[in-house]
Amino acid sequence: MRRGIVIAAVLAMACLTGWQTVTPAAAESPTALVMDIDGPIKQLTADHIARGIDTAHADAVDLVVIRLNTPGGLLESVRSIVQTLLDSEIPVVAYVAPAGAHAGSAGTFVAAAANFAVMAPAANIGAASSLESVGGKIPGSEAHRIGQDLRAFIRSIAEARGRNADALEDTVSNATAFSAQEALNLGVVDLIAPDLPAALDQLHGRQTATAAGATIVESRDARIRHLGPTVLEFLMGVITRPEVVFILFVTSCLALLVEVLFPGLIIPSLMGVIGLALAILGFLNLPGSWLGVVFIVFAAALFYGETTVPGIGFFGAGGVLFLVLGGIFLFGDFFRPSDLPEPSFMVNPLVIAVMGGIAVVAWLVFLRLARADGGEASGFQSAADAALVGRRGVALSDLRPSGRVLIGDTEWVATADTGVSIHQGEQIRVRAVYGQVLKVERA
Repeated sequence: MRRGIVIAAVLAMACLTGWQTVTPAAAESPTALVMDIDGPIKQLTADHIARGIDTAHADAVDLVVIRLNTPGGLLESVRSIVQTLLDSEIPVVAYVAPAGAHAGSAGTFVAAAANFAVMAPAANIGAASSLESVGGKIPGSEAHRIGQDLRAFIRSIAEARGRNADALEDTVSNATAFSAQEALNLGVVDLIAPDLPAALDQLHGRQTATAAGATIVESRDARIRHLGPTVLEFLMGVITRPEVVFILFVTSCLALLVEVLFPGLIIPSLMGVIGLALAILGFLNLPGSWLGVVFIVFAAALFYGETTVPGIGFFGAGGVLFLVLGGIFLFGDFFRPSDLPEPSFMVNPLVIAVMGGIAVVAWLVFLRLARADGGEASGFQSAADAALVGRRGVALSDLRPSGRVLIGDTEWVATADTGVSIHQGEQIRVRAVYGQVLKVERA
């Protein structure tokens, strides 16, 4: 029994730390640690690369390979990655692969900062200009400042790695992009290789400068060790998707609203708090706009207003409108310029439409429940439900218009007519039964 507990604990720690089983390498065989970066660069990417470099140092790995295929990403994350690569005591290879992959925008800085930049055939690199060149979103003085900063940044990286600083600066100044062969001819990258074994074979014996001094690469016939995401990194990767953050925000607000309308229900409040915490965690790891969050919260407030103020859907319609606006404005730099032409972090319009539709349907059902008279439900009631109609009880909480009541020895979720408030302790009478919800009135 104790042995089984120890084994389970070891396996759990392995999942959480991203430990993987690797075939032991012979003493004379070099080892290459490979990480895959496929998609937009964000803080999670920077953390993963930093963990990979730390792992390589701890395990005395001979070479680190970052397989890169990205449209770009966030400048803060890129600066962090560049600093990590420049400080590495182990040679790092940025391999733009597979064939047809690209290191666009922020990916150009990452490739340039590696000790060796390698590209697969038909790959491309570049187009790292600020939005001044690709959309005219940045006003003149701000555009000049950003452009100067980026040009100095990429030139300093190129000079540190001995690359063609003029060609790399041109990717910022004029949004220039290069094919693999063009990049090789211009000295932007070091070599072209069709696959990883070919790249490692060509790199063998080359010398490079690391933070620990000059190093000669030992990579021929190297053992490949893949470093995948940990369980926590995988979960963070899911949470930091714009669509997931939007869905979590909306469902959490609605769940908390259900708890406000029907006090005493544990599950909605628990789901709301957990979902809201996860949504904020994902939101803070993306280029989010607090205006979108305000719109979503305001939408929930309008939905609540629809249940407490008599009307013909005015507050509900406003809630749906602000819910859609919240999805549109939740991510993106609408009020401040972006240093790099980031890939789109906008919430998919289809997801916004679906969540808006779900909110509409849920609220129409609720309003039908809150506003219908007793006769509408009579045709759908069982004998047990019909026996409840007319029974008297007491309000366990304020009903404005929803809350909890006690009928006999049983607690029920109940709702009164819109605009009607029944105070805690008042006598009530059951008018209709809708599944597990009672429609009541003051007795």
